[in-house]
Amino acid sequence: MNNTSSNSARTADGNEVSFGLLLMVIAVLLSPLIDIFAKLAIVTIPSAQITAVRFVLQIVFILPVVVLRGSLMDLTWKKTGLHALRGGLLVVVMLTFITTLKVMEVADAIAIFFVEPIILTILGSIFLKETIGWRRYTACAVGFFGAMLVIQPSLQEVGFIALLPVVSAFALAVFLLVTRMVARHEDPWSMQFHAGIWGAMFCGLLLWFGEGTGSDIFDPVVPTVESALFLLGVGIFATISGVLGVYAYRAAPASTLAPLQYLEIVSATIFGWWVFGDLPDALKWLGITIIIASGLYVIWRERQLNKSASIAPVSPTI
Repeated sequence: MNNTSSNSARTADGNEVSFGLLLMVIAVLLSPLIDIFAKLAIVTIPSAQITAVRFVLQIVFILPVVVLRGSLMDLTWKKTGLHALRGGLLVVVMLTFITTLKVMEVADAIAIFFVEPIILTILGSIFLKETIGWRRYTACAVGFFGAMLVIQPSLQEVGFIALLPVVSAFALAVFLLVTRMVARHEDPWSMQFHAGIWGAMFCGLLLWFGEGTGSDIFDPVVPTVESALFLLGVGIFATISGVLGVYAYRAAPASTLAPLQYLEIVSATIFGWWVFGDLPDALKWLGITIIIASGLYVIWRERQLNKSASIAPVSPTI
């Protein structure tokens, strides 16, 4: 009887993990559509305004969930500064990445952005005193070399704006470190809702100061109907992929799901080719391959060293 119960429990756990894997695959395959719509919108809409709309729609879509869950006011006030920091970091993540999309191909920008797990590993060793061996440091160095293979031709084509995905990746890595500090006793939906509020507030300030400056980053404009639809697409797919990610990380271990994030480069390449006719050249494909390989090794190595850890990594759902 006990064996039967144990087998049933293992089957149920296995089904839940499989469901989590399925949700994560869907989430990462749809995620580049956020960037596709952002790239379409940024032709006429400043990146700070796109970022602001993204946060406002996040608030609108998540508000009913946190109200129904009764978690609207779950955040502890003593950590308000950290929650504000999370919102500010997300603004940096999105603002720098969206600005990049105006002149770079989506797949290239995402590939460079995927040095984030490598940056997170290094920052974790510095600030959280996590033990990092020579193997992971070597993988990090190799990953950055791969990023340079993607960045170098882009630098020649568009200038230093090609480095913005690295800034975005660094900001996300810091965001995840801060999230680890506050996530143990906070409701994830409430955290996302309040991050949206802080992000919208910071973007509002940037747009207020940028109004009338003529800046294609900070000066707000009245969107056309077409641009408004693009902005709506950003919000819809950001919400869908974000919600799917939340439930995926609830159903399966983060260490199991983490490697799937690299599928995003595949769908980004497909969508970028379909909408804009963009395809990475051979050198960039080499760099992308190196980034993926080094990132997967870092994730695998961390998984091997932390099998006994009681706290899983936090999902970078933004």
